[in-house]
Formats: sequence, structure tokens, C-alpha cells
Amino acid sequence: MAFIKCIDLSVGYEGKAVAEGLNFEVNEGDYLCIVGENGAGKSTLMKTMLHLTKIISGDIEYGDGLKPYEIGYLPQQTITQQDFPASVKEIVMSGNLSKLGLRPFYGKAERDEAKRNMKRMDIYDLRNKSFKNLSGGQKQRVLLARALCASTKLLVLDEPVSGLDPKVTADFYQLIKKLNDEGMTVIMVSHDIHEGLNDATHILHVTGKQLYFGEASKYADSEAYKILTSIELTKGDK
Repeated sequence: MAFIKCIDLSVGYEGKAVAEGLNFEVNEGDYLCIVGENGAGKSTLMKTMLHLTKIISGDIEYGDGLKPYEIGYLPQQTITQQDFPASVKEIVMSGNLSKLGLRPFYGKAERDEAKRNMKRMDIYDLRNKSFKNLSGGQKQRVLLARALCASTKLLVLDEPVSGLDPKVTADFYQLIKKLNDEGMTVIMVSHDIHEGLNDATHILHVTGKQLYFGEASKYADSEAYKILTSIELTKGDK
């Protein structure tokens, strides 16, 4: 059974749908890139899958024993998050909170997991630095390490490279691809369809409704891709 299966799903806020008729699934090892225009419902869909927003209609099924604490989430950064006055180590460690249960303190397992993921993201030497003093790329690596502490199966990313320069963006995409190659299932909202075609196994195109869901290798031949690229060309001409 799929990790996540959406059936005739409608998502939105306060009972009003922003995206309707969504039917797709995410299986173990997939790299799903969700694309579409701004306001098309991509982030709302992601929050609905994470139980952060209520379903308008339809259903979401969770399979293969997937539990909430096995999902790591990297949301879009806000100004408040960027200026959070905590050390790198404290922020990464907080990814283990869901594993504590009734325990009031982190144990050796949680400390070891934080250390492993900081080294994995090449930020261990920054562990005692203040998060707010880091560069944008460093902050995203810290938040990704935090998400990895929370996740053992599925990583969910919402516009993770927004505001980053091209070199840092390319490095971050390489990190995500490497995690997927190592077996991590990935769902990522992205405005960069070309990067999605390079790395993703599947594409979901949402613009108020589902225009495409399928293999990334076949997306460039779809009508949905022609629509998206024509919109990009129109914007570029302005």
C-alpha cells in the first residue's frame, strides 16, 4: 500500500476549496515534486496531508505503517523563524521532540541522532552558533537536519530554496537528491519545474485542480507542462 494516497481530495480554508479533484499517491522511495502557479493550492495540499489543515472533502489514506513521527517537515521560512534566538544544536535537537513521549529530557539516542544529522548536513562545526547569525543556506541545512531528526521515512519540503542564491540552491537540491538516493521518500513543493524534472521521480501539477500526475520523465510531453511553460514565457516577456 502507498505511504500516502489522496482520493478525490479538495483542500482549502474555512470550508472554501482552493484545489479540487486531487487523486495521486506517494510510495516508498518516491520523489514527488508538486508544481503550479502561486495560489494554486500546493502549500495548502501539503499542510492538509500533514494534518495541519482540515480536509474540505475526499480522503487521504496513510499506509505501510507510516506514523506522524516518521514524517519530517521543512515549511517555508518566516521572518520570525529566521531570527529565532537559539543555537544550531538546540534547533536540530528539537526535531526529536515527538520521540520523547512522557520523558522530560533528551536521551543519548536523541543527542546521537542530532549529531549524526548535523554531520550529514555538514553543519556540525556550527553547532554552538546562533541560528539567527547564519546565512540563508546554512539556516536551511539546520532546518533540514532538524526535519531529518523527526523523520525516518518521509521528508516533506515546502519551497525549501525560496530566497537562496543559485549556487546555494543547486547545493541544496543535491542534498535532497542524495537523501532520496539513500532511500528517503520526498515530497517537495517547488516553483522550479526544471529542477523537478531533473531530480523527481513523479510530478503533481496543481492549478486549482489536478492537471497532471505521473512520472517525471513523461511530464515534458504533457499539456500541463505546455501550460506552465507558456505562463513562464509570458511572465518573462513583461
